[in-house]
Amino acid sequence: MSGASARASVRTTLALVSAAVTSMVAIAFLIPLAVIVRDVARDRAFTSAQLAGAAIDPVLAVTTNRVTLDRAILSTPTGAAGQLAVYLTSGGSAGRAAAGGALIGGPQHASAADLHAAVAAARSFIAAVPGGYTVLQPVALAGGSLAVTEVYVPSAEVSRGVTASWAVMTATALALIAVSVIVADRLASRVSRPARELAAAAATLGDGDLSARSTTAGPAELAAAGHAFNAMAERLSRLITAERVMAADLPHRLRTPLTALRMNAAALGPGRAADDTRLAVDRLEREIDLIIRAARRPAADEPSGCDAAEVLADRFGFWSALAEDQGRPSQLTGADWPAPVPVSRSDLAAAADSLLGNVFRHTPEGAGFAVTLYRGEGAVLVLVADAGPGIADPDRALLRGSSGAGSTGLGLDIARRVAESTGGGLKIGTSALGGAQIQLRLRTWSPPPGGRASGRLSRRRPARRRLLIGR
Repeated sequence: MSGASARASVRTTLALVSAAVTSMVAIAFLIPLAVIVRDVARDRAFTSAQLAGAAIDPVLAVTTNRVTLDRAILSTPTGAAGQLAVYLTSGGSAGRAAAGGALIGGPQHASAADLHAAVAAARSFIAAVPGGYTVLQPVALAGGSLAVTEVYVPSAEVSRGVTASWAVMTATALALIAVSVIVADRLASRVSRPARELAAAAATLGDGDLSARSTTAGPAELAAAGHAFNAMAERLSRLITAERVMAADLPHRLRTPLTALRMNAAALGPGRAADDTRLAVDRLEREIDLIIRAARRPAADEPSGCDAAEVLADRFGFWSALAEDQGRPSQLTGADWPAPVPVSRSDLAAAADSLLGNVFRHTPEGAGFAVTLYRGEGAVLVLVADAGPGIADPDRALLRGSSGAGSTGLGLDIARRVAESTGGGLKIGTSALGGAQIQLRLRTWSPPPGGRASGRLSRRRPARRRLLIGR
C-alpha cells in the first residue's frame, strides 16, 4: 500500500468509526423518540375526539329532541364534518328507538358490538373501524336511559404530523452524522499531517539531505516522535561532519609518512628495485589522493554549482608543475570565460584530478596532454587528450575497479559518476595527439541573460605553465 493510500485509509477509517458511533447513538435515541411522537399524535387525536363528544353532553342532559340535537351537533366542527353522531338507547341496552330514530348526526361507523361494549363498560371506548377509529362515550340521561356519542377519527388524523416529525428527526440524525464525520476528519488531519511531515522528513534524510527536520506539532506522541527524529538527525549530522573533518585531516596524517617513504626510496640509488619502489610510492600517493577526494562529500553549506573554467584552471595549474618536472608539454584551452555547471567544486575537482592523474599514471614521461573546455547548448564538455599509447579496451576501462595498468581503476569511475550526476556521461576515444581522449559531458542550466558573468573570469596561469604540444 502506498503512503497516500495508507493516509487515506487512516482518515477514512476514523471517519467510518465516527459515523458508526454517531449512528448507533442516534438510533438509540431516535427509535424511542419516534415511538413517543407516534403515541403523542395518537393520544392527541383521541383526546380531541373525546372533547368533541363531551361538547354534546350538556345538550343531552337537557333534551333528547332530534331537531335540537341535530342543531347542536352541526354547530360543532366535528359534527359539521360529519364525524359526530349520537345513539339513544332504551333500558340501558343499545338499539334504535322506534320514533324519531336512534341515530342522530353523522353516519354510523361503530358496529352494534362496539355499542354494547361501550354501554357495558360505561366508559369511553375506542374501536377500530374501516378507515380510522371511533371514540364511543356513554352519557347517562334522565329516567335511567343512556346515550352514546360517537366521534369518528380518520387514520390520517391519528398519524397527523408523525411523518413530518420523523423526517425532521432523520434529517437531524444525518446532519449529526455528517458533522461527526467532518469533525473526525479534521481531528484525523491534525494527527495525519504531522505524521506525513515526519515521514517526508525521514525520506528526505534517507535521500541524503542532512538538513531535513520534522515539525514538532500534533498530539504529544507525534510531537515526541518529531523531537526524537530531529535529535537523531542532529546527531547524524554531527557524526557525518566529524567524519568529513577526519577525512579532510587524513591527507595531513598520511603526508608525513609518505614523504618519509619517498625520501627513503630516493636514497636507494639506481637500480631496478629502487625504480620500482619509487614508482610504487608515486602510485600510492596518487591513489590515496583520489580515494580521499572520492570519499569526501560536499558540506551542507557548500554550493551545489561551480565555475568549471575556474576549477579546471586551478587543477591544471596544480598538475602543470609536475608536467614541467617530467618534461610534458601541456595546454589548457577554453578556460578564459565562466562555464557554470551544477556540480560542487570539490566533486568537479576530484573528477579533474582523476582524469589528469591518469595521464601521468598511464603515459610515459615526456608525453604531452591538453585540456579543452567547450560550452554548448545545455552542456559543458571537458576534453582531456594525451599523446600516450591510448586505451585498448575502453569498455573495460570504465568498469569500476578494473585497470590494465596496475592501479585501482577508480579514476574514470569517479569522473563518470560526477558526469552522470548531472545527466551527462563519460566517453573514451582517440585524441588528435595519438593517445586517449576522455570526454566529460556535464549537463547545465540555461545561461543567464547578458552572456558573460561579471567578476567570474578564471585566473590565467603563467605562460611558463601553458606549454604548447610539440614545443
